[in-house]
Amino acid sequence: MTKPNRKLIYLSLIWNSISPRAGEARAKNWLWAVGLSIALLIAWQVAVTALQVPDIILPSPVDIMNYFIRRQALMLKHLGPTLLQTVWGFLLAVFGGVLLAILVSLTEFGKRAVMPLLVVAQIVPKIAVAPLFMLWFGLGDVSRILIAFLVAFFPMVINAASGFNSVNREVVLLGRAFARSKWEFFRRIQLPQALPYIFDGMKVSITLAITGVIVAEFVSSQKGLGYLIMFANGQLDTVMMMTSIAVLSLMGLVLYGIVALLGRLVVYWQVPAGE
Repeated sequence: MTKPNRKLIYLSLIWNSISPRAGEARAKNWLWAVGLSIALLIAWQVAVTALQVPDIILPSPVDIMNYFIRRQALMLKHLGPTLLQTVWGFLLAVFGGVLLAILVSLTEFGKRAVMPLLVVAQIVPKIAVAPLFMLWFGLGDVSRILIAFLVAFFPMVINAASGFNSVNREVVLLGRAFARSKWEFFRRIQLPQALPYIFDGMKVSITLAITGVIVAEFVSSQKGLGYLIMFANGQLDTVMMMTSIAVLSLMGLVLYGIVALLGRLVVYWQVPAGE
């Protein structure tokens, strides 16, 4: 059997992505999302203006935008630490989650001993252990990265394990008969089968990693968007608080988009829904 040319597959993927039919489908999806977002922002602006809601209660989108323009240096200064800690926590969760998923999926020890302990550990509220992490690892970046890792870790394990276990029994029997080793069977059959699940888990984990970092910054930090939100809360500066939340949301949207794009390029054989 002729081995497929990956370059040709990627070229086909790129062509399908820029073809008029695919572009029209994506444009419709973006149009719905952008249109709804603009409508909600307009409704928010009109409601705040008509009801004369004070800024201390709820600032308008225009107020938030103007504040960001005036204080963008401050926002970007605190965006950097939050972004860096989020990415590190997310990467650790992906690496550790996939490794543990392999152990849980492919070994009896993992299924019988590790998985129950993992479920029990997941039940513990993460915000409850945040002060302990600060005590054990200090008040620096390490503790916040580890909290982000802890929050984002479980979805990676569950999704990756589901992917490794999703291979049909007939395929498993056939693959084991023809594969020269367990490693070859894993690399050629189980891992490609699990990749869509892994990237689905990554989409969940990147959002949870942001939550973990913000929780850690709430507990103890002198920098980051979480710290800025708490500082604004203490000063009753709702405009600063809402602007920080808006910047945080945009950061999460960009990170999610990067993960989704990476998944589209790596899992090139999977056709997205609606195209």
